[in-house]
Amino acid sequence: MYRELRAASLREPYASGETPEAELAVDAARAAAIAQQRATSDESTTFVLYTEGHPAGMIGAYFDSTPARRAFVSELWVAHAVRHLRGGVLLVDTARSWLASRGAVEICAWIADQNRSAIRFYEHVGFADTGERAPITRVPGAMKSLFVWREHA
Repeated sequence: MYRELRAASLREPYASGETPEAELAVDAARAAAIAQQRATSDESTTFVLYTEGHPAGMIGAYFDSTPARRAFVSELWVAHAVRHLRGGVLLVDTARSWLASRGAVEICAWIADQNRSAIRFYEHVGFADTGERAPITRVPGAMKSLFVWREHA
């Protein structure tokens, strides 16, 4: 299921990471092992949104491997048919809670500069643009910006 959701998310115009075909080509046993690792890790996990018993969205949450151990949300995707149900907000809140319970006081997200809907969404849930930019590897010439949410004391 994770593999299929991830492939669906990669069909979005500004998705980062592998191509949908590459994601679907991952061996089923390897995909299951990745899902199992993420289900039990304190460093990286994935949350899945279900509506009416069917998977309809996902978000990744992880700490990077730098000495600063920065917290990130990534791979947020909600099926078009259920976006009006606020599943994206639920997913971000769930990931944010998971990261905060492991010590995160700020959470980062890389967002494609051309994805105005995602930028508005992340701003709506409390993230702000840091001004840091980087190229999107799989889309020549495209850039992404780093957004951050900070816990209010």
